[in-house]
Amino acid sequence: MSSCFGRYFRLSLFGQSHGPGVGVTLDGFPAGMEIDMEDVARQMARRAPGQSALTTPRKESDLPEILSGVFRGKTTGQPLTCLIRNENTRSQDYGEQVDLPRPGHGDYTGHVRYYGFEDFRGGGHFSARLTAPLVFAGALCRQYLAGQGISAVCHIQQLENILDKSFLDPVEPGDTPAEALPALTLPTLRPELAPQMEAAILAARAEQDSVGGVLECRIDGLPAGLGAPFFDSVESVLSQLMFSIPAVKGVAFGAGFSFASLRGSRANDPFRMEEGRVVTRGNNCGGILGGITTGGSVIFRVVVRATPSIAQSQQTVSLQRGEDAEIAVRGRHDPCVLPRAVPVVEAMALIGVMELWKERCACVL
Repeated sequence: MSSCFGRYFRLSLFGQSHGPGVGVTLDGFPAGMEIDMEDVARQMARRAPGQSALTTPRKESDLPEILSGVFRGKTTGQPLTCLIRNENTRSQDYGEQVDLPRPGHGDYTGHVRYYGFEDFRGGGHFSARLTAPLVFAGALCRQYLAGQGISAVCHIQQLENILDKSFLDPVEPGDTPAEALPALTLPTLRPELAPQMEAAILAARAEQDSVGGVLECRIDGLPAGLGAPFFDSVESVLSQLMFSIPAVKGVAFGAGFSFASLRGSRANDPFRMEEGRVVTRGNNCGGILGGITTGGSVIFRVVVRATPSIAQSQQTVSLQRGEDAEIAVRGRHDPCVLPRAVPVVEAMALIGVMELWKERCACVL
């Protein structure tokens, strides 16, 4: 099923953008963890719409209602279901039926795949609205994994043609500390770039257009030995989740596509001993070798396309009339999804780590 993930940590996503609500069921979450709902609310607020001129004006409180799997404030180990109600829909913006599929969206392919029975309002089940329950799930994983010394943080490495430095680069005075990134609307390692990125987003909005970029994520505290070769590699698990995020069109680990220009002598990360454990000099491999974690930081990047919903006139077709047509997308949309995608990437990374963690535990006799 396309709305389910995992074997050892099972996640099932449900709901539509303009339906009563969206939600998630987690099966396999450990029992006995006390949930910090204030921290959950902080994570949800990072993704929520309508918080600045850089995002869609759609307002949603995104208050999670836990329907099962928690008793007296602690997880029970049984399936944990969360519902987030939709409060600020404007379904009239989408008409009575699909006629003019929006370029860059799943309107046409979803219409064909589901024989015309899909809920097309606001993108339905294809909508980024479904990332709200994913951030909830990631918030729970964050709390559990923090107890194991594991964390994840993300920054905007590129917005349009504005380039930030990488987690792979040496830390320099003046860089934003990793622990400070989650509190920033436009998290960058070089803080002077944030005003430039904001100006680029606002310029695109003024021109009824949108911009995309690259997000880079770092997962710290992972032990060596998580993952497996081939189909259950760390890259396979994390890539599946990253490509499940609407607008993500590319994923690269460590040096990524730069490997194409590196000889083996430069691409390899030599091993050395440090305080009795094996570490690597450099991290071109992104903390993964043979599909298995090395014990170093796992670093990867995702390419996020510009928001396809723009007010400019675009070419499309009329499905009802069977002829070429034009469309100017109505509704409320982000001129750039990068700021709100940052906590989604972190959440998906932590969900993937949870699957890898539980698989590793299941292999121990």
